[in-house]
Amino acid sequence: MANAREVRGRIRSVKNIGQITRALEAVSASRVRRAQARMLASRAYSEKAWEILLNVQNSAARGTPLHPLLTPREEINTALIILITSDRGLAGAFNTNILRAAQRFADRIPESEIRWVTVGRKGRDSLIRERENVIAEFSNQAEPSFAQIAPIGRLAIDEFLSGAADEVFIAYTDFINTLTQQPRVMRLLPLIPYEPEDLAIAEFVRDVPQVTEGVQDYEYEPNATAILDEIVPRFTELQLYQTILESQASEHSARMVAMRNASDNADSLADDLNLVYNKARQQGITEEILDIVGGAEALQQSINKTADSIESTLVSV
Repeated sequence: MANAREVRGRIRSVKNIGQITRALEAVSASRVRRAQARMLASRAYSEKAWEILLNVQNSAARGTPLHPLLTPREEINTALIILITSDRGLAGAFNTNILRAAQRFADRIPESEIRWVTVGRKGRDSLIRERENVIAEFSNQAEPSFAQIAPIGRLAIDEFLSGAADEVFIAYTDFINTLTQQPRVMRLLPLIPYEPEDLAIAEFVRDVPQVTEGVQDYEYEPNATAILDEIVPRFTELQLYQTILESQASEHSARMVAMRNASDNADSLADDLNLVYNKARQQGITEEILDIVGGAEALQQSINKTADSIESTLVSV
């Protein structure tokens, strides 16, 4: 058993760590409220935009010219996956879950070549360690604007239109509530629903939004080509922007919960160490008392022996 001084030092260290985790929890709590507000403010618009794209896709059969970003490839050989993680750790299993889901998805899709674009240092570092083909990397900026994520969207669009990628996917973390976040994969390009044949990866694929029932006829001014050339790339970047907001809300929620659990564990560990400290201190006091009692007993025996010796000497005289 460690002595009282060592246990006291461990208690001090645990309490210091508990103060740090409580501070991080408070910071994450303030950030998660802002992140949730930003994410919820654009979620309805993003889902409606995707619904419009699906309606436009369905109307193509009735003569509307189809935009290149809405057209699937006949032969699919290369896929580009945009992986969204955090720049920092201390978020529980947030990064581990999305990395595992993305790599499992990449292993099971039929494309022979997988290329990666990372948003966040944690994903970049993990893929580089795995020697994956990372063609670009971006930092996951706090509270990004639409203009700040536009380069990522333009890169994805250019890769798809140039033929370097036949499909573009986004691997991100979908925000459910403060305690629940789910890793998801969404096909970004072509902008049509993705229905995988492999049931093992179907659990990661984002559900298709509910499309308005009935035939949706759109009138285009000045013409369909000009309108689609303008809105389809914008809606593509909007879907990417929404997934980044979802991931950031999930990251802050996961970090807040992780720091809360760490603070609770620190308090529990400090209580356990206090018991160990009290036992060690009590044991030390008991040993000191025994030493005193033993010394007193030895001294008494020495005094008795000396007294007996003196008494025997006096008697002989």
